Amino acid sequence: MAIIGRRQLAPLIGFALSPAAPASAAPQELRAADGVTVFGDYRRSDEPRRRGTILLFHMAGSNRGEYATIAPELTRRGFDTLAIDQRSGGAGWGLRNETASRLPRDPGFLPALADLEAAFAWAKGWDPNGRLILWGSSYSAALVFLLAAATRDRVTAILAFSPGEYLAGQSVRGAAARVTSPTFVASDADALEEASAAVLLAAVRGAPKRQFRPTNGAHGSSILRSDRNPRGAAVAWGAVSAFLDEVAPP
Repeated sequence: MAIIGRRQLAPLIGFALSPAAPASAAPQELRAADGVTVFGDYRRSDEPRRRGTILLFHMAGSNRGEYATIAPELTRRGFDTLAIDQRSGGAGWGLRNETASRLPRDPGFLPALADLEAAFAWAKGWDPNGRLILWGSSYSAALVFLLAAATRDRVTAILAFSPGEYLAGQSVRGAAARVTSPTFVASDADALEEASAAVLLAAVRGAPKRQFRPTNGAHGSSILRSDRNPRGAAVAWGAVSAFLDEVAPP
């Protein structure tokens, strides 16, 4: 298990700061197994060599707007992306959560696994042999371990930002112990968050395993947003880029 720090990533900062042309988002409506309609945005990369599809899942009280600046950068690097509104979420980033807004109440974190499963089925349905990467933020960073444990070798890699034991009645570490995919974890610059991520990463049976411990961080995928992490976003992008190049080379 590799620990990645600021000094190791300094040469990548210029690349991380390269401007990304906005990729247009195509609205999607998915149907979860229990009948809930899940709303999302799909962006297709214009790069000549597609590197795979990344499924983007947001943190608590959030929505797909969490990835408004992140998804275009990923498409610029050759990845298609699908960012969804999970049923456990809320308004923010200038958007409302379309999935949650149509439900009578927030059902909590664990039921949102059905939304992640719907996104996974959608991606596998149109590109069954392509690379498929799961990307979670906070509570969804816990859910991606459950999803990967169930799907096994059909997941190319996992990126989990601020994962932890957020799921009542479920052991995320137990799920991580059944994961055989390459895994990247990151967290805020916080000892407890870093320790939680390290425990889950240690349980994973796949390789490579990478942990990014930032000097300047933010919770969840916000670590990659310069508006939330102005002093550390570029370095975090360097760590993410290095991992993606390792598991899904151009």
